[in-house]
Amino acid sequence: MKPLRQASTRPIISYKPRVEPTPPVHARRVEEYNDVYQLGGHYVAFVLQGDVFKQSPLFNQPESAKRWANQIRQNTDI
Repeated sequence: MKPLRQASTRPIISYKPRVEPTPPVHARRVEEYNDVYQLGGHYVAFVLQGDVFKQSPLFNQPESAKRWANQIRQNTDI
């Protein structure tokens, strides 16, 4: 008979958005999408919350960064 599996004791790692005072100067804004900037071939969203900006993870498509920004706004409005 097989022994019972032990529960995983690894901590759950979740993404916490970085907090920035402003978007970086070297970031180029993508005009078609609000809050989306291009950083070195990737797309990043910066969402203003209070007096700081939350930075998304790197995305390969601007639509993904825009969806992340919309989701952050919806989560904070609730």
